[in-house]
Order: sequence, then C-alpha cells, then structure tokens
Amino acid sequence: MVVKVAILTGFGINCDRETAAVFDMVGAESERIHVNRFVNGEKKLSDFHIMAVPGGFSFGDHLGSGRLMGNRLRFGMREQVREFIQNGGLAIGICNGFQVLVKMGLLPGDDEISLTQNASLALNDSGHYEDRWVTLEFDTNSHCVWTKGIERIRVPVRHGEGKFVTTDPNLLDHWAANGQIVVKYVDPNVPYPSFSDELLEYPLSPNASMRNIAGVCDPTGRVFGLMPHPEANHSTWLGATWTRELKPTEHGEGEGLILFRNAVDYVEKNLN
Repeated sequence: MVVKVAILTGFGINCDRETAAVFDMVGAESERIHVNRFVNGEKKLSDFHIMAVPGGFSFGDHLGSGRLMGNRLRFGMREQVREFIQNGGLAIGICNGFQVLVKMGLLPGDDEISLTQNASLALNDSGHYEDRWVTLEFDTNSHCVWTKGIERIRVPVRHGEGKFVTTDPNLLDHWAANGQIVVKYVDPNVPYPSFSDELLEYPLSPNASMRNIAGVCDPTGRVFGLMPHPEANHSTWLGATWTRELKPTEHGEGEGLILFRNAVDYVEKNLN
C-alpha cells in the first residue's frame, strides 16, 4: 500500500517542504495542502493516513505561537480531525505544529478527543529565541507509535515559545503514568538512561519546560508532537558534529528519520 501523508501549509508555515521530504524518504507519498482546502471541503482528511503540521510562524505568532492556527483547525476542521483520529489516523506536530496541536486541544488530549486545551507552550525562560542542538531521550515504555525503539537522538530546536506548561500539576502525573510524556531534554554527558523530572540547567533544557518535556503523545499513541525538529537531521551530513564522527565520504540516515519511518511502518502494518 502507499501511505499518504497530508502536510498542512499556509498562513506562515515554512517547514512544509522539509517535512514532506522526510516522509518521501521513508516511502510515503506526501502532499502539501493549504489548510483552507480542508476547511472549504476541497480536500478530505479521510483520504490520508497521516496528518503533519510542520514548523514555522503560523499567523505570525500573533496572540501566541500556534494559537490562531490551532483555532483554525479546532473550529474549521473539528469533525474531520476527530473522525480522522477515531478511525486510526496518525498525526504529528513539529515546533509550531506542536504548539498548534497543544493549543487546539489534540495534545496531550483525552480519550473523548474533546479538543479541550489542557496545556500550553509558553515563552522560554531565557527570554529569547533559542536556536541550538539538543539531546533528547525517549520513554521506551511509552505506547507512542512514532517513537518505538528510540533511546536518544540529537536534533535542533528553533523556537521562542517552547516551555511546556500546565496549570494542573496532577495532569503531569496522569500523563506520565499513561505513557504520554514521551520525550525529554537530557544532558548528553550523563549516561543513558537519564530520563528525569528534575529541571535541567540552561541550555540543556533550552526553554525550562516542566519536567524537561520536549514532546508528548495523546492517549492513543498515534498523535505525537515535539518542539525540536527531527526532520532537520534526516541525513548524517546535517548533524552538527558529523565531520568529527564520520569520514567525509561516509553518509547515511540521520538520527531524526526513524520517527517518520516508525509512523509509515505502523500504517503499513495496521491500516491495510
């Protein structure tokens, strides 16, 4: 089967081509589609297996990063999105896309897919835009289908509002027990595993997210979002230290590509 991926575009999204490229690299068939085409009924989300909301600056980050695009999806595509997830579809939000999925209420979400917001991404504690490489560690016991078998990867962050927060600390315990806190920032100098709730010093955690959270999934494990950019490390030559680790003639798969391969593999095995 051909796994079809809808890459949402429009209103300041600017990482759509890179996101489409990584899905194509792992054997899917991606299509970049303006959000309005779904809202207006020209396209149907049900014709796709995966929905991806890429990074960028949707609506110029006015009223907060991801807020207006989140509202566009929550109200303009509400039933499409709900039915898509109920019928087994996968979704990913990266950076601004993560902010969108959180602010529309799809992440961390709930069993009813009520699209009620219960978390947010706030301004970085550093007070400025962060553009740096980070080390991520994954909860190998999580049911998230995007992250199966991944322990650590190195990818860049590029954001000004990446601090994952919630007003209800009990929700953090619930999400952790439910396997929804999938990925955290970690110190690369501390041996694996080092998954910890104790806040890391800056810039190991570039934004001071609660419990060092870099990404979460929904209760189904099929909707996933993260602030760092795995699509920006799809090949070894994109890695920040590749010339120190490999010979110039050695090229291969980057550390971030496995996330997208996991999703395509899942669709091929489960949604025939």
